[in-house]
Amino acid sequence: MTKENINIEKLLKELESIVSKMEDDNLNLEDSLKSYEKGIKLVKTAQESLKKIEQRVQILSQKNDLKDFKKND
Repeated sequence: MTKENINIEKLLKELESIVSKMEDDNLNLEDSLKSYEKGIKLVKTAQESLKKIEQRVQILSQKNDLKDFKKND
């Protein structure tokens, strides 16, 4: 699976699963470390994906010359 195909929601669910396993206290130290390393990689991947999404939104906004949303008072 390439980084472009990774779904943010799927990453978050996987992170939640890792946190739950680590909170369960049934993991030995080695397994906890492996889970932590995997979690860090997932967080970095999610941050990269969100950054790309933000850049795409900014590009689309500039191309379409969108105005900032102003809430009616």
